[in-house]
Amino acid sequence: MKWERKKSDTFEDRRGMSGGGKALLGGGAIGIVILLLNMFGGETGQTIGNILQQTQGQQQTEQTQNRELTAEEVELGEFSKACFAYNNETWEKVFQENGMQYEVPGMVLFYDGVNTACGSATSASGPFYCPGDKKVYMDLRFFEELKTRFGAQGGDFAIAYVIAHEVGHHLQTILGTSGKVRQLQANKSEAEANKLSVCLELQADFYAGVWAHYNKNLLEEGDIEEALSAAHAVGDDAIQSKMQGHVNQESFTHGTSEQRMEWFMKGYKTGDIKQGDTFSALLN
Repeated sequence: MKWERKKSDTFEDRRGMSGGGKALLGGGAIGIVILLLNMFGGETGQTIGNILQQTQGQQQTEQTQNRELTAEEVELGEFSKACFAYNNETWEKVFQENGMQYEVPGMVLFYDGVNTACGSATSASGPFYCPGDKKVYMDLRFFEELKTRFGAQGGDFAIAYVIAHEVGHHLQTILGTSGKVRQLQANKSEAEANKLSVCLELQADFYAGVWAHYNKNLLEEGDIEEALSAAHAVGDDAIQSKMQGHVNQESFTHGTSEQRMEWFMKGYKTGDIKQGDTFSALLN
């Protein structure tokens, strides 16, 4: 991905900072399970703190040491900031074209643990969006896990895809989609509520594809393949097959690998936000 360094007033890099938040102790098998449950956290950011505290014994420790970031960490941070800025530029344009006003979200890079308006979270939560403070939270070390543990291809556009996906959840918040879904889920069975969650996640993948469509001039050979590889790796069926050896479709909350790739590509090919009605497509 070709990119130029960009500034963002709503981007924070808290990696290596002291007092960056309380880091919940834990990890190992529990951390992996939480990572899988909250992969690309979306609106589930509201309950991340409670889940982590219940499963990890509510042990907390303050981050107390600063450290200098490596050159590679700095570069990844600058790349993430640029991707985030390109997202906001794109959506400001798209919203204006459709007679709407875009609200710029925030983004926070962190290591180990972070405090949010949705509660405390660790790196095991995976990347997530918190609607309470309208910020995307991400530990970039997640992408190494995605590559080594879940078989994703890797590459910088995998990062770009995930950032665009999380910004997609921000779009759902300011457009009112996520609020309507939460209201509907309150009166549904668990299986039906899960289907609505799948629709939300696939729509965020679609929005990520729309963003890529508007930024084709930034793409290099292999970038779309990197995004599709990441989308495939975090499909519910792929994760369940790898972790438990079988698939339970009723428990899906993010969609299959095929669905995630399909909706990303639909957004990429059309560039039309009006074609992202995953709810009508999947529930009717």
